[in-house]
Amino acid sequence: MNAALPDSSSVVVAVDGTSGSGKSSTCRAVADRLGLRYLDTGAQYRAMTWWMLRNGVDVHDPAAVAAQAGTPVLRSGTDPLHPTITVDGSDVAVEIRSDEVNGAVSPVSTVPEVRERLVALQREIIGDGGIVVEGRDIGSVVWPQAEVKVYLTADPSARAARRALENGGTDVDATQASLLARDKIDSGRAVAPLTMAEGAVHIDSTDLALEEVVDLVVGLVMERA
Repeated sequence: MNAALPDSSSVVVAVDGTSGSGKSSTCRAVADRLGLRYLDTGAQYRAMTWWMLRNGVDVHDPAAVAAQAGTPVLRSGTDPLHPTITVDGSDVAVEIRSDEVNGAVSPVSTVPEVRERLVALQREIIGDGGIVVEGRDIGSVVWPQAEVKVYLTADPSARAARRALENGGTDVDATQASLLARDKIDSGRAVAPLTMAEGAVHIDSTDLALEEVVDLVVGLVMERA
């Protein structure tokens, strides 16, 4: 059953956190329950990465990536039940989840020109609010004025098990190693590192069911919106 917000037209819910902590499932469910829009900023970085790979750009050459950062046209659909991501008019929702993109998204996302372009796009989509936004720097950089900020994490082993299940039962140990490597890159990058924003509520989802996490976030929104 959907909850009723005092003013759902302007609230912004910023959910940051580590890979595999359940951000996407949580944010989509929260947005659906509260009648809000939804934005997956990670999909935008993946879409940018996919375009770079497809067009022969060396993703390990920051200058080459920076030179092309403004070229692709990215569009994000904000329906929480049917989110979409297109590049130059083509749906790339499946392609951006490939192993090739997984292995290249970190170096692309650290390039300042990429982040500048996508942060501007994200702010444009957020606009006047009424949205749940997931990422790694939403509460700290993209929209620090968000009424509700959440920092979602989970134990590495739990995150690896979830991600491996999502990927069809891939090796859990290898998945965990990949997630930890991504954590190190995200936390150590010079531009917009992964960090818990000031005023954010930390939720550890390790021992919580999805519905429990959703209930917690919805409760925060109802209290603060």
